[in-house]
Amino acid sequence: MIKNKNTLVGANTKRPPIAPRGNNKFHGEKPKDFKKTWKKLINYSKRYVPFVIIAIVCAMVGTIIALIGPKLLSNITDIITAGLMSSVDTSAVSRLCIIMMVMYGISWILNFSQHYIMATVTQKLSKRLRTDIIEKTNRLPFNYFDKVSYGDVLSRITNDIDTIGMTLNQSIGMLVSSLTLFFGSLLMMFITNYILAFTAVATSLLGFILMSVIMKHSQKHFSRQQRHLGAINGHVEEIYSGHIVVKAFNAEESSKADFERINRHLRDSAFKASALSGLMQPLMTFIGNLGYVAVCIIGALLAFNGHISFGVIVAFMIYVRLFTNPLSQIAQAFTSMQSTAAASERVFEYLNADELENESHKTKVLTNVKGDVEFKNVKFGYTKDKIIIKDFSLKVKAGQKIAIVGPTGAGKTTIVNLLMRFYEINSGDILIDGIPIDELTRENVHDLFCMVLQDTWLFEGTVRENLVYSKKDVTDEELEKACKAVGIHHFIRTLPNGYDTVLDDKTTLSSGQKQQLTIARAMIENAPLLILDEATSSVDTRTERIIQSAMDELTVGRTSFVIAHRLSTIKNADLILVLKDGDINSVGTHDELISPGGFYAELYNSQFES
Repeated sequence: MIKNKNTLVGANTKRPPIAPRGNNKFHGEKPKDFKKTWKKLINYSKRYVPFVIIAIVCAMVGTIIALIGPKLLSNITDIITAGLMSSVDTSAVSRLCIIMMVMYGISWILNFSQHYIMATVTQKLSKRLRTDIIEKTNRLPFNYFDKVSYGDVLSRITNDIDTIGMTLNQSIGMLVSSLTLFFGSLLMMFITNYILAFTAVATSLLGFILMSVIMKHSQKHFSRQQRHLGAINGHVEEIYSGHIVVKAFNAEESSKADFERINRHLRDSAFKASALSGLMQPLMTFIGNLGYVAVCIIGALLAFNGHISFGVIVAFMIYVRLFTNPLSQIAQAFTSMQSTAAASERVFEYLNADELENESHKTKVLTNVKGDVEFKNVKFGYTKDKIIIKDFSLKVKAGQKIAIVGPTGAGKTTIVNLLMRFYEINSGDILIDGIPIDELTRENVHDLFCMVLQDTWLFEGTVRENLVYSKKDVTDEELEKACKAVGIHHFIRTLPNGYDTVLDDKTTLSSGQKQQLTIARAMIENAPLLILDEATSSVDTRTERIIQSAMDELTVGRTSFVIAHRLSTIKNADLILVLKDGDINSVGTHDELISPGGFYAELYNSQFES
């Protein structure tokens, strides 16, 4: 998932659990409107339409030129047959052979041009689709990914777009050439001999009827296949990203059972789609062979009675092949187009998803931030029917260190998500220096915060690149100062290339070291407001003290929001906010809250109970 640069300082924010994948919710789903989907795809590709038209013209002209070949071959056959009784006109035969060679050469050049143009267009279109999906991801609200698995999104970017590209590259040209060949050979057959033409058409009608029946039943299976493919990608991504937890809880068998269930649905839909589409080729081969037999029988009778020459039968044998072969190619092209329609449907479903509000009209910008923060009657729920934050109000003065504590599910991280505008509140206001944050752009709001989350996030790159993520002009002195402050500098110096060591699968970092790097990243960001969401949860006690000292230095002069479960780490907070069931239970300093007893005292003392 692509996020704003400040979002990635620590890791993914917490969110409601995604509904389990792998169920059979697609099994009985009816196919969508494929014509409408293809209209969307054509409209999306309109900038490439002129090039596609040129490719289509090349394919049509090349095919038409190739159709003249059998007629010339018929003439050559008649000349040779007539010469058997006297002498063969070799000059006429040579002239016709040269003409055929030139025509077939021109046909090849035109067909090559068509393939080259379509290959170029499809790669540009695939690149544009991937770019638009990535840009779309940045414009989607967080709650979209609460409902859709990351693996399903990846499947749309990879599998679905590859399917679209392959079809446009191969099937469009094949379809145009096949249709031109089909109707062109039909016309040439009627010009050559209408009786044999009717014979060939009659045998092919059976193929058309069966092909239309097969296509009607295979559409829904191609749609299900693409959706089940997205579901299995989501499951695999989820299981392998959490494989340690799966092993720790001995959940291999249940995970395997889930995978086998999803895989079974994918197998069933893919088998039915492939089996039905696989009937096309042998069916068309049978129809073609039947056409050969019928033409040979009828042609022999006509030739025996003197109605046609032997050359006509030779030409018709080629025309029957040219007439029946396109049927299987047309069927194959339509099969690919069905799969592409299903893939396009998923891609455009993603591209048409509701986006974040367009904020180009907002002109207010906060630069010199004092740091006053106020929550006024904030109400919020991840879903409309389940409100988590019911009526939250709080005033925070600039430079204060606010600790947010409470049991799991009380709404601690939700408060931070709302402050960062990762989610929009249902009602109320959140103000920074007296300005509602919904009057500022999200980019401006994110620029005001440096953030460290409980779950670390590092990408494959050098230590330096991870530390200065998206921030420019960071000096080596600033880099080393931040790393020394969090106690990670010595470890970095022991790495093979120091700060230029690439962090990948071969580089082993402990959870604590990863957390230290993300904290150093936040210090380098040096934003006026600070958010720490369980920032020291993955480090040992000694390292925690080092980091805590660095955090105390970092919070000086900054408004800080600290989420902590180890309450001993926030005893020096200016204000402790105790949450319970989405409401403020109590507010005060540690001494003020601990002395009278109550809910905070219970939370604090429970950590020291034996």
